[in-house]
Amino acid sequence: MSPVDLLLLGLFPLRTKPLRAVLSALGISIGIATLVVVTGIPASSQRALMDEFATLGTNLLCAEATRLADPDSDASLPPESVEMVHRIKPARQIGAVANTHAVVRRSDQVPESETSGLTVLATSLSLLDTLNGKVHSGTFLSDVTDKFPTVVLGNVAATRLGITEVRDQAQQVRVNDRWFTVVGVLAPMPLAPEVERSVLVGWEAARVELGFDQRPTVIYLRAEDSALDDVRAVLPATVYPQKPAQVQVSRPSDALIAKRFTENTFSALMLGLASVALLVGGVGVANTMVISVLERRREIGLRRALGAHRGQVRAQFLTESVVLCVLGGLAGVLLGLLGTALYAAAQGWPTVMPLATVLTGLGAAVATGVIAGVYPAVRASRLTPTEALATA
Repeated sequence: MSPVDLLLLGLFPLRTKPLRAVLSALGISIGIATLVVVTGIPASSQRALMDEFATLGTNLLCAEATRLADPDSDASLPPESVEMVHRIKPARQIGAVANTHAVVRRSDQVPESETSGLTVLATSLSLLDTLNGKVHSGTFLSDVTDKFPTVVLGNVAATRLGITEVRDQAQQVRVNDRWFTVVGVLAPMPLAPEVERSVLVGWEAARVELGFDQRPTVIYLRAEDSALDDVRAVLPATVYPQKPAQVQVSRPSDALIAKRFTENTFSALMLGLASVALLVGGVGVANTMVISVLERRREIGLRRALGAHRGQVRAQFLTESVVLCVLGGLAGVLLGLLGTALYAAAQGWPTVMPLATVLTGLGAAVATGVIAGVYPAVRASRLTPTEALATA
């Protein structure tokens, strides 16, 4: 038989019993679709993360005061620490925040104990540029508003306080026993989640209105990529010469990369589920092919009687099995691509689908068809013409 004849025979179950063929291929479709989705979604997430890194930059360092070396010490840095960091030559942008230990409330009718988990931070005017942050609504603090009781809300803080947009009519929040006017709301800042959960007050306003001691708790800085490790090494001693062990230096982008590794762990779990789905689908196809052999004994006997040899019978049933799985694999790839595109669009990510994943999915479908069809094909080829016709 020619390859065309084999293909026509492989399409025989679709013509005669389409519902059974569809149900048999459904398991393969689910397995391949799962394989495509669990590969495509992390790839889209990674592309979005890389695009975000390209915007935010990975050269951001964070120096933070801790109590690890001295539990009895105050978790803050010396007042002159920001100026000391400016002396590091490769440092390009520097911003600082400090915990004022003040309490913020939506109004004076809210009990002081209900802080909504928000922190009031004194901030330098250069913070937004250092973190590559953006203002969602209103404006950031300026040389003028820095001296007056005004605040800028982080993205999470704005949601919890119920002020997500700055309006023409003044909106105020209560910080300790003083009213502060909201002048801006920040967009999300993935590299500085602590800022998202904070209410930002100008450095000078915090000193005058809240009794701030001008000791920063966190210093952010950007450095030249080539000198990043060197800057990271000298930063503790520069920030706090007396107690360098009390300064913890981190790279916020590392946290996002760790999150990405966690997502890969869940992807591995989903790949395992995809493998199970493929196995179940393969068993379903094998079962269908065995039943097909039993139902088509008369056809097999007649073909053998007319001169078809065992190899041709094996090729016929093996082709049917492969065709079923390939059609199921194609449907699964299309479903997987659609699912990945919809999820990526919902998350605002670019849609990425590695070609290797599509080819692997189709290859897995072919392999499943071959494995599932071997036993039924061999069983069909072993039937003699007399046996097949006599038991039909």
